[in-house]
Amino acid sequence: MWVICVSQLTASGGFPVGLPPAIQSPAAWLGPDLVASGGLIAHLTDSELRELEATTAPWLARAEVDPAALNDLTPVNFPLLTLAPRLAAWRAELLEGRGFVLARGVPLQAWGRRFSAVAFFGLGVHLGRPRPQNAQGHLLGHVRDLGMSSDDPNVRVYQTAERQTYHTDSADVVGLLCLQTAKSGGLSALVSSETVYNEMRRRRPDLAQLLCAPLAMDRRGEVPPGAKPYFEIPIFNWFAGKLSVFYQRQYFDSAQRFPDAPRLTPVHVEALDLLDALTDDPTLHFTTALEPGDLQFVHNHNLLHDRTAFENWPEAERQRHLLRLWLAPEDARPLPLVFALRYGSVVPGERGGVAMPESGGIFPLPDA
Repeated sequence: MWVICVSQLTASGGFPVGLPPAIQSPAAWLGPDLVASGGLIAHLTDSELRELEATTAPWLARAEVDPAALNDLTPVNFPLLTLAPRLAAWRAELLEGRGFVLARGVPLQAWGRRFSAVAFFGLGVHLGRPRPQNAQGHLLGHVRDLGMSSDDPNVRVYQTAERQTYHTDSADVVGLLCLQTAKSGGLSALVSSETVYNEMRRRRPDLAQLLCAPLAMDRRGEVPPGAKPYFEIPIFNWFAGKLSVFYQRQYFDSAQRFPDAPRLTPVHVEALDLLDALTDDPTLHFTTALEPGDLQFVHNHNLLHDRTAFENWPEAERQRHLLRLWLAPEDARPLPLVFALRYGSVVPGERGGVAMPESGGIFPLPDA
């Protein structure tokens, strides 16, 4: 059943009836508290890396002949027995814990980028099924500046050097492997969307209520056959006892270019502005610098992530470059049916990504 937390104010004009309660969970954290507590970054051990290297080698050999061979890679035929306890802990942390994992230690210099990419993909399949990230069906995505601007409504912000602003991706879990950092900037930032919701609920429950109703979001040119170039989804989705958040401010704004899209009223803009102000509040979020060989995995339903603007190196081989996975764990939380408008399905393990007929099975490996 699809439940939207839309209600009317009480007769006395007080608290909105039916607004979800304040969230109390391990993912409702404050960024500075996490940083002060330490232990943000896990470190892969030598034995774990040796296992990962040995398991990756034959798969890279296959992928060098035919990258599509990676379609056959599964947790069964990419066994990681030494890493299994850590991967199980990561999965639990993502889905039921604080909602993110930061890890360090992939030996990029020793392995090279192509080897590291296959190892990253192999790690990822143990956390969820890979999902297509664009209309071309890339299961292994590349995050880098292509010299584009988000002023073009068919450009996605990760293809630029601009700040991304806090947002969610169109999958349960997003994973990143840093290959190269920028000359300056490009910091990664995380904020708990549960904490943001709690604070918005406390300050302006009337505005929080507005974001529980559907708003138009731009598909940015990736339109399935028969679909509109935008879809409508609430930002705050209360379903099966959990709050799942879906957000990218630029895409809600750019959907207004379509004449038949529902209009953003001044009070909607006020609500979105407050949401953005809360995500930008340094008492709520934290930032970190991903270094080459660092991994980041984020649960999109209760965290928002951001990347600061950056300046690239002039040399092409030194420019900022990350690899990305969109993952669908089979044991993920239930989602309301409205998510199928973007996720293609709400079935755990089969949902997320860009639902296009030609999607799936493309692995553009980086240069060696």
